[in-house]
Amino acid sequence: MSAGAARQEPVDWVTRAADEAVRHAGEGNLVTCASGASPSGPVHLGNLREFLTVHFVADQLRRRGVPVRHLHSWDDYDRFRKVPAGVDPSWAEHIGRPLSAVPDPWECHESWAEHFKAPLIEALAEMGVEMEEVSQTQMYRAGTYREQILLAVRRRGEIEAILDRYRTKAKAPEPTSEQEAESLEESVAEADDAPTGAGDDLARFPFKPYCRDCGRDTTTITAYDEESTDLAYTCTACTFSGVTNLATQDEGKLVWKADWPMRWAFESVDFEPGGADHATPGSSYTVGKDVVKLFGGRAPSFVAYGFVGFAGMQKMSSSAGGVPTASDALRVLEAPILRWLYVRRAPKQTFNIDFGPEVVRLYDEWDALGRKAADPAKRDAAVLAHDRAIGPASGPLPTSRVVVPFRTLSSVADVTAGSAELISAVIGQVGFAHDSVADLEPRLTKAMQWTAEFVPAEDRTIVRSAPDTQRLAALTEREARWLELLREHLPEELELDSVTTVVYGVPKLAHGLAVDAAPTDEVKADQKEFFKLLYNLLVDKDRGPRLPTLIVALGSDQVRTLLTPA
Repeated sequence: MSAGAARQEPVDWVTRAADEAVRHAGEGNLVTCASGASPSGPVHLGNLREFLTVHFVADQLRRRGVPVRHLHSWDDYDRFRKVPAGVDPSWAEHIGRPLSAVPDPWECHESWAEHFKAPLIEALAEMGVEMEEVSQTQMYRAGTYREQILLAVRRRGEIEAILDRYRTKAKAPEPTSEQEAESLEESVAEADDAPTGAGDDLARFPFKPYCRDCGRDTTTITAYDEESTDLAYTCTACTFSGVTNLATQDEGKLVWKADWPMRWAFESVDFEPGGADHATPGSSYTVGKDVVKLFGGRAPSFVAYGFVGFAGMQKMSSSAGGVPTASDALRVLEAPILRWLYVRRAPKQTFNIDFGPEVVRLYDEWDALGRKAADPAKRDAAVLAHDRAIGPASGPLPTSRVVVPFRTLSSVADVTAGSAELISAVIGQVGFAHDSVADLEPRLTKAMQWTAEFVPAEDRTIVRSAPDTQRLAALTEREARWLELLREHLPEELELDSVTTVVYGVPKLAHGLAVDAAPTDEVKADQKEFFKLLYNLLVDKDRGPRLPTLIVALGSDQVRTLLTPA
């Protein structure tokens, strides 16, 4: 490229998916990017990929000035399938009812569905995700899909022929981990093969009524009148027998493999992703590509996304189910970093989010990328991912005005075990000038939260409450000289640079060298022993946070107290 040539913008998976969505919609037309989720339990970090994949594509189109909407369907009219661990077993009586009709066992929302929708909606707002929300309970109960239901019933033979054609196709590959297996338990990708009624014509009816008496979908269709559209059924749970009229009453829903393609046509969906389980032969998207034609539509452009696992979660407690959610992750990760984890990889790539020590390295990597992104000459795909992560088209998300390395914040939080104000004061002393605690937010709170919740007890730094008199009494002559030199040269007003010079300089002084002299091999060996001694006397361990930071955090008086023999 010549010096005067325009630098070409990097291309990533978001760019390609956005291009496909525009081609599907046609130039100049509104592009509908759709997502969907069943609020059957905590919307975990794997489910989050559904939302963010769509968000990044829709956001790319907004940046281009293309008319676009992110349409999200809450599948809250799906059946309640099982009672998760930790929930009153009596909730089993609600199995088969719509999620929107199941009471909230925690009594903080009007239904089971709302209980799990609410925290995700809040987390998505923190991440800058804007979307139009649709409740499938409201859509079905309002009779919005009556014409589509009648069409599906009229053409049920064709739908069944399509489904039957794919039933012999290869199934999804086996999950590669226990986490992935658990996440797939609720999958509907291979659904709709269970009998729905008696007789060949009703065996796999595309509509499933909810029992008018008990509200469950434990119904068996016994008859259907084509002319009147009366559908007769019996309920195996409560033995009720009834008739619902598909043209005038709204007491059920289409089965999944008819429902999803119906909505593609109804909403004119141009782009929608799905888990890899939906893209295998015989699963929802594959079958839907043919079924949608019966509704007068065509399948949207599609990307399959891989599994997202998690690690370092021993201390995390979700509201139910024991899986981490976006809200959980945002307790320790800044919103742009959580966005970045999903946008920097192609959707088909699987990855883990580690809440253990990897969090420190993740913040370091993010900060380094931010410095690279500030240089226009270094623009590449990694920087493009950074640009997408820092916030949506409407503007960047909040970040700390003064950026302190996460490892420094967490170390100080660990050592002080104190208030944000105390940590803020120490941070100022170790070289990060700021006017107030607010300048360090939101990273400060997240570092404090991570240190408190995710650092194992055995890795926490517990400062001695009193001198180790036994160890101090057993000091060697060399060790005693080191401590004497440290007390002699340690300033009353501690600053990180001066403390660093003294801590590394003590073994040099003991050898008759200047504190700024280059260390000899002998000095380097003494430094290791000296550092171990300080850790032993200050925190009763052989290692810990950086000694200069630790000493500044403790203050001159406390350090002298712990290092002075009786």
